[in-house]
Amino acid sequence: MAEAGHEQEQGHPTAGTYLRVAAILVVLTVLEVGVFYVPAFHPVLVPTLLVLSACKFTLVVLFYMHLKMDSRFFAFLFGAPLTLAALVMVALLFLFFGTLTLRGAAGAGGAGGAGG
Repeated sequence: MAEAGHEQEQGHPTAGTYLRVAAILVVLTVLEVGVFYVPAFHPVLVPTLLVLSACKFTLVVLFYMHLKMDSRFFAFLFGAPLTLAALVMVALLFLFFGTLTLRGAAGAGGAGGAGG
């Protein structure tokens, strides 16, 4: 019985692991700030920041929220609603972007026809 408890303790990250993860998070944050201020990245600013933020989010969830060491069931309980929410947000973005595009096209066509 004591051996099973000892095996679980070995799977838990050490303080050094947490410090390495914290260092990686600091580097990713510095990269985010740097990307924002470098004019060459402005065309791809939003996708780059989203990828860097997703990396930081994943590290925080896996290590500091302990989902890496917990049961897969807890990871499912966290990941499934998160995935559903992300899909709904993307669907709403496409829906509203499409609506705005159609309104703009209808407004431009109507104004051109009325003026001519």
